[in-house]
Amino acid sequence: MTPFGRKLRELRSQRGLTLTRMAADLHLSAAYLSALEHGHRSRPSPGLVMQILGYLNVIWDEAEEIKDLAELSRPKVTIDTAGLSSTATELVNRLQGQISTLPEDRLQELLALVKGS
Repeated sequence: MTPFGRKLRELRSQRGLTLTRMAADLHLSAAYLSALEHGHRSRPSPGLVMQILGYLNVIWDEAEEIKDLAELSRPKVTIDTAGLSSTATELVNRLQGQISTLPEDRLQELLALVKGS
């Protein structure tokens, strides 16, 4: 699941909307909306994000947060380390090899470190 998909599902659930109903109201297929929520589709277009925000009546700071989450929701990421240090290349390769086995608390720690928290 992507950060955008997790937030979308949370908002839809809070509003008591079924996936089928929301998809129909947005003129999307339920399969596509489900794929967005589960991270099986690439990040949504800015226009679709705006349409979703309007439909869910999300404004101000929460809308900006969701736009940012959409930008960060690429399920398949490629990192080019050409020109970076060997340490950077090793880090990326080790993370790629181990990310699926890291527990959620460790992932949260790494994310906080990268965000500078």
